[in-house]
Formats: sequence, structure tokens, C-alpha cells
Amino acid sequence: MRLLAVIATGVALLGAAPAPPAPTPGTPSAPAAATWAVAPSTVKGPNGRPAFTYKLDPGATLTDHVAVTNHSSRPLTLHLYASDAFTTAQGGFDLLPGDQQPTDTGSWVRLPRRTLTIPSTSRLIVPFTLTVPNDATPGDHAAGIVASLAATTSDAQGKQVAVDHRVGARIYLRVTGDLRPALWVEDLRVRHTGSLNPLAGGTLTATFTVRNTGNVRLTGRPALAVTGPFGLGRRAVDAAALPEILPGGALTTTVRLTGVPPLFRLTATAAVTPAAVGDQVLDPPPAVDTARVALWAVPWPQLALITLIALAGWALVAARRRRARQLARALAAAREQGRTEASRDSQQTSGPPPSLPL
Repeated sequence: MRLLAVIATGVALLGAAPAPPAPTPGTPSAPAAATWAVAPSTVKGPNGRPAFTYKLDPGATLTDHVAVTNHSSRPLTLHLYASDAFTTAQGGFDLLPGDQQPTDTGSWVRLPRRTLTIPSTSRLIVPFTLTVPNDATPGDHAAGIVASLAATTSDAQGKQVAVDHRVGARIYLRVTGDLRPALWVEDLRVRHTGSLNPLAGGTLTATFTVRNTGNVRLTGRPALAVTGPFGLGRRAVDAAALPEILPGGALTTTVRLTGVPPLFRLTATAAVTPAAVGDQVLDPPPAVDTARVALWAVPWPQLALITLIALAGWALVAARRRRARQLARALAAAREQGRTEASRDSQQTSGPPPSLPL
């Protein structure tokens, strides 16, 4: 098992790695508080560059310098090498593992030595050359120069684990030629989560991959829009800008949109607008890419509320009808009783006819 530290950028302390308590024989050792830094440099020392940034023609060669500084109170023996960079799925800048051979910019860098022993609180300036092959493809290429400390330690289960503590500086190389900046949206997955409140909309969650299909490192701004049938209930949101994506790299991002009404059948559209990294100029601007999916959003709380309202209305109407029938029966009974009493009173008032004298 191999654990890799993240490659950082800058001229200050780029990273630090504690040495293992008990390294195996033959493994470079360092004190527990071992810290070191890697930065672009001149022959006199670091010169403030955040990264090695070049623009070269195919076949060109240049010489530059890297400074490796030991901030520890004891000597450090470090492994120095260059390797290709890639974009992690989370959008980070990382390099190939130390035991994997580079095939791009990392293989174009030549260092005079691979192992450095640096005295305590000291710095070494190491020259290197970068030679661009004649058949190098146009566009951006990325790599890094790394100073690593390999060691072994034990995990929680007592197993031996190889740990490669790496600190490095980035290399950004642009090979002259035609530039084709482009980002592509793929693998769009969307779900709608309804709200228990029937008067509120739900949440639309879209997860998708943004792939750099061009030859220029790019950032981008993702967006999400949703509509119901016939364009009803349209809502949209712009998400935060993405980290840089190297050519050929990809990252996965998630965008959420709240207050989305559940209109049974929704259409969700994810888009990403490519943007330049730093002070680059993209002329003409690359096209916006989109992906679209349809999904069901059944308004269960709303249907339940409508059902309750319908049942309440039906119960109210039924109660009114029942009361009306009872009132009608009562009125009919009262009328019948009145007629009966009137007939009885009439008979009592008239009495039998008077008798005639004989």
C-alpha cells in the first residue's frame, strides 16, 4: 500500500511530512519533525515564481533551477525526480506515483542527480534541463519536480505500510501550435427530492463529470436548469467555478437547485462554460457544452393535500345534503302533523248537527 502527499505550489514551505518512528534498514531516515520545501529558483535561490511556467516550440531546450530547502534541524536524504501531472476526480493537482514512469513532460526533464543529502537548515540549488520533443503535441502539458522521503510504518492493524512523503513544485509547459480549448459534460445523473411541505418545492441534485477534451488547461463555471412540461416552473442556478482541469483530465462535480416544483415530468440541463486559467486569453471563447436528462418528480405531498381537500369537500357536501334531507323530512312531518291537527280541530268545532223538535 502506498500513500502519497498532495503536491503543493509556492515558494514558501510547500509541505511537510513526519518521518516514521522506525524506518526499515536501507530506507532514508529523518527526524520526526522533518520538513522541506521545493520551489522554482535561480542559481542564487528561489525567485518568487509560484510554478515553472514555460512556452516553448517543439524541439526547444531550456535550463532552469529548482531549490530544495531542508527546514529540519538534522540532515535529510531525499529522492528528487520529475513526473507527469493529472487532475484527480475531486479536482486536485497530483503526480503519478514515484514507481510509475512518466510519458509526457515528466520524462522531458533531466536532473543531474536523483538523491540529495541536505544538511540541516540548508538549501541546495539543482539545475535541470527540459527538452521538448520534435513531435510534441501543441497545447498545455503539466508535470512537477518532487523531493520525496520514502519510509515504512505500521497501520492500525500492525501491517507494514509504505509511505511516500512528497513535496514538489508544478511545471506548466505550453507547446506552441494550434490551441483547442474545450470542456465536455458527461455522465449526468439527476434526482429530485421532494419536501414534506406541500407548499414548498423540492431539491434537484445533479452530479456530472466535466472532461477537458481540448489541449489547454481550463477552469469552468457549471450551471443547472430545470423546466416542467411546456416550459413551466423554470428554475436555474450557477455554481462555483471549478478548479483547473488539465488536458485529458476530468473531475466530478455536484450542483443543487432548491425550490423546484414537482411537475411530474422534469427536464434538467447541466452546462459548463469554459474559462481561462490565470491570465490566459481564449480567443475565440470555447463553446458552452450541455447535457440533458428527463426525470419523474411526482408531487406526493401535493397529491395527498388535494386528496384531503377533496375528501373534506365531499364530507362537507354530504353533511349538507344529509342535513337538508333531515330538514325536509322534519318539514314534511310538521306539515302532516299540522294538517292532522287542523282536521281534528275542525271536527271538534263543528260537532253533531242539532236535533229538531218532534
